[in-house]
Amino acid sequence: MHEHGPSGAHELSVVIVGGLHADARKATVARLLADVPGSVVLHHDLATAVAGTVVRTVSDTTGILSAGEAPLVNDCACCALRDDLVPELRRLADAGRTRLAIVELWDSVEPKAMAEVVTAGGLTVTGVITAVDPALLLPYLGNGDDLAERGLAAAATDQRTVADTFARQLEYATVLALVDSPDADDEDRELLAQLHPTARQVPVPGGHPGDLTGPPDAGGGGPAPLSALASAALAGFDVEAAAYAQHPACALLPAEADAHGVSTLVWHRDRPFHPERLYEALEDLTCAAARSRGRFWLADHPDTLLHWDAAGGALCVESVGPWLASLPDAAWDMVEPVRRAAAALDWHPEHGDCCQHLVFTSPGLDRDGLEQLLESCLLTDAEYAGGRTAWKRLPPAFDTLLEV
Repeated sequence: MHEHGPSGAHELSVVIVGGLHADARKATVARLLADVPGSVVLHHDLATAVAGTVVRTVSDTTGILSAGEAPLVNDCACCALRDDLVPELRRLADAGRTRLAIVELWDSVEPKAMAEVVTAGGLTVTGVITAVDPALLLPYLGNGDDLAERGLAAAATDQRTVADTFARQLEYATVLALVDSPDADDEDRELLAQLHPTARQVPVPGGHPGDLTGPPDAGGGGPAPLSALASAALAGFDVEAAAYAQHPACALLPAEADAHGVSTLVWHRDRPFHPERLYEALEDLTCAAARSRGRFWLADHPDTLLHWDAAGGALCVESVGPWLASLPDAAWDMVEPVRRAAAALDWHPEHGDCCQHLVFTSPGLDRDGLEQLLESCLLTDAEYAGGRTAWKRLPPAFDTLLEV
């Protein structure tokens, strides 16, 4: 059920604008405020969380309209944001004067959780935008610092890094707002295109937070045409599809590419990894590319789909449940159709959906060396011939990482 204002008023649209590139984010928000009449920006500042509160402001092109505080929930600033966001958006919807609510996320807040909170609250998310300065792309992807070290943690227990947080912000959004950056070059732009090839890239005119020049006059008294950025903010957003596009079992991963010194290697094999050899190669594999992700198959855990997620020289591996081939037929009706469709694309007559599907994207990628290293981690012909019973007896090198 969507919230509506008085008769004749626009239904409230919500666009989420996030990203660790704060200046780019603020410039994007400023442009949207200027380009969409009747828009406001709602922002929760988590920098004050150490004092026990989160500061909320609602602003338009003239400045701050209202301000308030939301207390922390379980010592978690993000939890406070979740609890406060929907009621504030409902108030805007009920007042009926706002066409577009721009939710400007604080630096390290990830858009996925917020988009899902807003949608679950009965409101309409029409766009998720991550603002990017292309010149900062590689420095942020290569930054393995903990968010806490940079004063960007959203909770005392926040153990995320700059790199993995930025990667998720970038890859979840369907629209990337690009500020004009004189320091960006073709390599930066190519890296962005390869990391998220399906995203719509929209330039942000002006590129300065203080530049609030409105949209051009359409003449004749009619409404001015929407800018490309405003159109992207109002185009529509499918929260369920966005979640599936990031889920390790059916993620929409980048394709093979090689241009302007940037390469993407897609590595797909139908044989499991030897746990010890893969473990010994982890550091080299993790550092081989600015970003790598996908799903992988480990011989001593042959029924478990494992997630590979690396950025900033750090790797996260986790179990995301069984491969579909490991499920009894009766359980298939409980599996989402999109998951079954993704598995069908990789289906092997012997192993089903069990496979290696890893993607590495980076400037200066040593494709040949990386492929040779990956191949060396697979089971040999003799090991493979031993079958699953023998595989499960291999040394459990990953049990600590997987908390088995």
